[in-house]
Amino acid sequence: MSFKTTLLAAAVLATTACTTMSADSSIAKENPMVGGAEMYATRNIVENAVNSADHTTLVAAVKAAGLVDTLSSPGPFTVFAPTNAAFGKLPAGTVDSLVMPANKAAPTNILTYHVVPGRITADQIASLAAANGGVATYTTVQGEPLRFSQRGSGWIVTDSKGGSANITIANVMQSNGVIHVIDTVLMP
Repeated sequence: MSFKTTLLAAAVLATTACTTMSADSSIAKENPMVGGAEMYATRNIVENAVNSADHTTLVAAVKAAGLVDTLSSPGPFTVFAPTNAAFGKLPAGTVDSLVMPANKAAPTNILTYHVVPGRITADQIASLAAANGGVATYTTVQGEPLRFSQRGSGWIVTDSKGGSANITIANVMQSNGVIHVIDTVLMP
């Protein structure tokens, strides 16, 4: 399995983590609840994600893309995990198309765009933004950048097409990385 595929899988399964990201929140609650399930820092992204009722679409897409093994690997990965409601914002038929086995390349491209190599916390994003005029930029496993900026007490992520997502839960620690839950699917 390629490195890019591995990182994509990590992004998709990472949607099961939680802690609200604010200007001063860098520590996740111990075993935070995401989608009605406790998230354990001793478990990997996949082991936690499959238990979140809010990330069933993400988990299905990760499985369809063949990224389960990648996101179960040591990493570390930082995953910006869209919720089911985020996938629900996509045009009609998009989600059905993404989870079809014949369309493996499409979910892989989108999912790897939600994964950044390494373990990047909310404090690290805030520090980089402070040092760069209020904007932090990280390159995804997919190869294109994501830009982060503060909005009120929270943070937004802007994709290559100008779309944006709010980080609703930050710093959900995993044994192989960290998950930040987002409310919109990002597009490369």
